[in-house]
Amino acid sequence: AFCEGQGTAATIQEVAGDRRFSKAHVDVHMGGIHAAIQVYHQQKTPDILLVETSKSRDEVMAELGGLAQVCEPTTKVIVVGQVNDVILYRDLIRAGVSEYMVAPINEIQVIELIAGMYSDPEAEPVGRLTAFIGSKGGVGSSTIAHNIGWYISKTYGTDTVITDLDMAFGTAGLNFNNNGMQGIAEALKEPERIDTVLIDRLLTKCTDKLSLLLAPGTVEREVKIEAGALETVLDVVRKNVPQVVVDLPNIWAPWSKHTLEHADDIIIVATPELASLRNTKNLIDHFKNIRKNDSDPILVLNQVGMPKRPEVPVAEFAKAVGVTPTIVIDHDANTFGTANSNGQMIFEVAAKSSAAQGLAALAGKLTGHEEQVQKKTGKFSMPPLLSKLKGMGKK
Repeated sequence: AFCEGQGTAATIQEVAGDRRFSKAHVDVHMGGIHAAIQVYHQQKTPDILLVETSKSRDEVMAELGGLAQVCEPTTKVIVVGQVNDVILYRDLIRAGVSEYMVAPINEIQVIELIAGMYSDPEAEPVGRLTAFIGSKGGVGSSTIAHNIGWYISKTYGTDTVITDLDMAFGTAGLNFNNNGMQGIAEALKEPERIDTVLIDRLLTKCTDKLSLLLAPGTVEREVKIEAGALETVLDVVRKNVPQVVVDLPNIWAPWSKHTLEHADDIIIVATPELASLRNTKNLIDHFKNIRKNDSDPILVLNQVGMPKRPEVPVAEFAKAVGVTPTIVIDHDANTFGTANSNGQMIFEVAAKSSAAQGLAALAGKLTGHEEQVQKKTGKFSMPPLLSKLKGMGKK
């Protein structure tokens, strides 16, 4: 990018830090079109060249004539100008410019524009990655992740892979009553060898639409995880299925942080306790700062109303962390305990329970089926929370 104003330069720098541009190389310079011409007299132009100008229509067209002399035919040129002029826009497009934007520009505009330039209607879509993490150990993050993955595959008929990243203590195999191949550890050994064929061999088939990438689940084996290696493995998985559920342990390491920051959706599972509140707020604040162009993390408040346990009220919890829980799940030891003991999902044990309805609503939100879930259950995820808030008001 060759900018004239500091505002445009700052915007492009923000775009460069967005997770969708993590594999792109972005350079930002000042000087506008004239500086770009000088630089590319000596070197090859990049795939995308953004230039800013404050000149009039005739001056812009003259400058672009000089830029055309040094531009590779394959380079896509984006012009940022000050003039909102349809005639100028048409002249620029006729001259071979890919797009014209009127300053001031924002990050979302640039991201969407560049994504649109490279979208291929014929290409297979990349799978959506949903990452689950608990605010601390024992909050039920894995159970919720597994139920969501199962529900998406079963109800919507969507091919789904659940990836268990808790190498020593992962429970995906137990929760699905399936002792399959410990695929994720093998995949991480030599990530450069990972392809569709190998991933398919390492997956454990659970149903026609659901597969598991299981962790070893033993303390006898140490598995080293590198952020880049894990990203490579998950990228291959995403190329093969439309939904990837990642079950992360309560570990703050470079690889877990990287996976969360680059996920399409982040679900934080918490319980209404002080330590959980502190950790949830820290996680939410971090992701809001790092992922400025993404929606806030989704918060699930679990095990609410546990007998004899002092709890932070739902409303106070939401106010403190700055995010309203998408679903609130009441403490239900019998339903969850039975499901875990039998290697079943909540939907199989108690399909009409409030927990099952809340989980269905969350799955609908993640997959764009919210309205369908609401009609089917007659409820959505917010009423449980609202009813709790009303109940608190009466007290």
